[in-house]
Amino acid sequence: QVQLVESGGGLVQAGGSLRLSCAASGRTFSTWTMAWFRQAPGKEREFVALIWRSGAITYGDPAKGRFAISRDNARNMVYLQMNSLNPEDTAIYYCAAGGVRAGYRADDYDYWGQGTQVTASS
Repeated sequence: QVQLVESGGGLVQAGGSLRLSCAASGRTFSTWTMAWFRQAPGKEREFVALIWRSGAITYGDPAKGRFAISRDNARNMVYLQMNSLNPEDTAIYYCAAGGVRAGYRADDYDYWGQGTQVTASS
């Protein structure tokens, strides 16, 4: 069983930055694929970024060139550094944990946090 708790969301002006954190419970954190997704009102959940247990990383189109995902296995933490935020980034951001084969689909992930709201104003 894995429990995930996100933090770090908030209100930021366009062009600003935020760093999201996800704290995970469980002794096998280092074996999980960890990802960030987001969901804006009236839209489907969207893949943002993932990091495999090897440290390899994949980004979704909204994140490329602006966001950076990282993990700290010693602290059971995963982070999402978001730069150059714009109003289109406004959404609830979710942390997710999946198995070794997890990819960019939400269905690949077994555990989800409650989400943290990110709002970028123009």
